[in-house]
Amino acid sequence: MTTTGEEHARALTGPWWWARWRSAVLDGSLALVSAVECGAEGIPFARDAGVPVSVGVVFGLLAGSVLLVRRKWPIAVVLVAIAITPAQMGFLMGIVGLYTLAACELPRRIIVALAGMSLVGTMIVTFVRVRQDMARGDLTLGDWFVPFASITTSLGLTAPPLLLGLYVGARRRLMESLRERADSLERELQLLAERAEERAEWARNEERTRIAREMHDVVAHRVSLMVVHAAALQAVARKDPEKAVKNAALVGDMGRQALTELREMLGVLRAGESAGRRAAAVPLAAVGLAAARAASGAAEEEGPCLEELEELVGQSAAAGMVVDLSVEGEVRSYAAEVEQTAYRVVQEALTNVHKHAAGAKTYVRLAHRGGEIAMQVENGPPPEPGSASAAGLPSGGNGLVGMRERVLALGGVFVSGPTDVGGFRVSAVIPAV
Repeated sequence: MTTTGEEHARALTGPWWWARWRSAVLDGSLALVSAVECGAEGIPFARDAGVPVSVGVVFGLLAGSVLLVRRKWPIAVVLVAIAITPAQMGFLMGIVGLYTLAACELPRRIIVALAGMSLVGTMIVTFVRVRQDMARGDLTLGDWFVPFASITTSLGLTAPPLLLGLYVGARRRLMESLRERADSLERELQLLAERAEERAEWARNEERTRIAREMHDVVAHRVSLMVVHAAALQAVARKDPEKAVKNAALVGDMGRQALTELREMLGVLRAGESAGRRAAAVPLAAVGLAAARAASGAAEEEGPCLEELEELVGQSAAAGMVVDLSVEGEVRSYAAEVEQTAYRVVQEALTNVHKHAAGAKTYVRLAHRGGEIAMQVENGPPPEPGSASAAGLPSGGNGLVGMRERVLALGGVFVSGPTDVGGFRVSAVIPAV
C-alpha cells in the first residue's frame, strides 16, 4: 500500500459505520439537538392531537434521534423527516437529512424524488398553517401572503441543504479521484524505480561481463604466445643462439603489445567511471545511459579489425604452429563490432590450439558472403599426446563462452566441438549488418 493509501486506512478508525471518531461525535451531537427540538415540538403537537404530553415528548425524542443514522441510512432519515412534517417537527432533521442525502453516492433520481417530496410536504404544511393563522386573526396580511410564505419557506428549507450537499458530494468525489490518482501515480513511480534498479543491475552485469571478456581476449592470446615462445627459447637457448634471440625479441614485442592494450582498456574504464560519477546526480537518466553504453560499449571502443588477421596468424606461425589461412569471397569492410568479433573468435580459437593441441596443424577459413561473414578454425589432433600441455598453459574455461556471447550478441550463430579425427572445430557466422 502506498503512503497516501496508508494515511487513508489509518483514518478509518471510527466505531460502527463511522469512518472517524469526530464524525461519530458530530452525528451524536446533531441527533441530541434534533431529539431535544422534536421533544419540545411534541408538546404543542400532543395538545393539538389530544394525547398526553408525555406521549408527544417521547414521540419527538424518538423521531429526532433518527438523525444518528444519517450516514448509514440517509433515505430513512429523510422519509422520517417528511412523515413528521405535518406535526411541525424535525426542521433540523429535514435540513441535515437533505444535505446528507445529496452528498451521498445515490442515484440522482432518488435524490430528486425525495427532495421533491420534502418540498411539496413543507409547502402544504406551511400553506395550511399560515391560512389557519390568518383565519384566527393572528395574521392580518392579504391573501397573497399565504402562497408567498408557503413557497419561500419550502424553498428555504429544501434548496440550500440540497445544493450544499451536491457541492460537498462532488468535491468529495473529486478528492477521492485525486487520491486514487495519487496512489496510482505513486505505485507507478515505485514500479519505475524498481525497473530502474533492475536495469542498473543489468547494466552493471553486462559491463562486468564485457570487461571480463575483453580482458580475457587481450591477455590470454598474448600471454599464451609469450609462454610458447619462452618454452621454445628455453629449448633452443644453447643449441641455436640466433633463434633464441629472435624468440626473445618476439616475447618482448608481445609483452609490449599486451601492456599497450591493457593500458588502453584501463583508460576507457577510468573514463567510463568518471562519466558514471558525473551522471550520478540524475540516476534515472544515468541508468538508460549506462544500459546503452553497456550494450554498445564494445562497438564504441577501438579494437582489432580483419585487416590484422594475417598478422595474428603470422604470430601463431612464428610460435611454431603450422597454420593455413584461406579467404573466400570479395574482401570488404564491415561494422566495427562485426570485424572485432570475427577477429576475437579467430584469436581465441588459435589460443585454444596453443593451449590444448600444440603442434597440431590448423586451418583458418574466412568467407565473405552477401549478407554475412563466416569463419572457421579447425585443428587436427596433436602429434604427441603430451604436447598439449608441454608449455604449461592453464585454461580458465571461459574462451568458448566468451566467443559464443560475442557472436550471439550480434545475432549470429556459433558452433564448436570435437571433430571425427580427434581435433577441434570452431565455426561462427555473423550478419554483415
